[in-house]
Amino acid sequence: MVDEIQSRMIQLLPRLRRFALALTGDRDKADDLVQDTCERALAHLDQWKPGTSLDSWMYRIAQNIWVDHHRGRKAQGDQRQLDELENLVGMDGRNVTESRLTLAAVTDSISRLPPEQQVLVAMVCVEGISYKEAASILNIPIGTVMSRLSRARQTLYAALTETPAANPPIPFPASGRER
Repeated sequence: MVDEIQSRMIQLLPRLRRFALALTGDRDKADDLVQDTCERALAHLDQWKPGTSLDSWMYRIAQNIWVDHHRGRKAQGDQRQLDELENLVGMDGRNVTESRLTLAAVTDSISRLPPEQQVLVAMVCVEGISYKEAASILNIPIGTVMSRLSRARQTLYAALTETPAANPPIPFPASGRER
């Protein structure tokens, strides 16, 4: 049974890493978050209830660890590291630079959202988790998921277009999953 659960955890790693990267905005921190999540999950495997979603349980652990670290970071002040330069030979420098600047602006804007909104943006917009599943993972009503995402989208739209948050949010394409 433990081997089966560990195997399922290994299969979940790519999705868990994307989620962690969306939360942290940094590859190294995301890897650390995934490692901490797996360590905590394995140490507390007896708390997982067979028949429930292992994915949801792991996301919840990652979210709890991240919130704890986020609180500590907020108390100490945020520190950012420069990304390592990659070999850009053969690429259009202007396009690469514009893409990186846009990604940096989006990542920075997401990092300025309240933690509960960051988690939902990562779950729903990055990972494609349904509103219903996100509500279940976070143990909140689906209406709360919808309102937090709406506020997050409005804030992101305002930050990225430098317009008041009262303007309509950028439409996020719905996935095939139930919302």
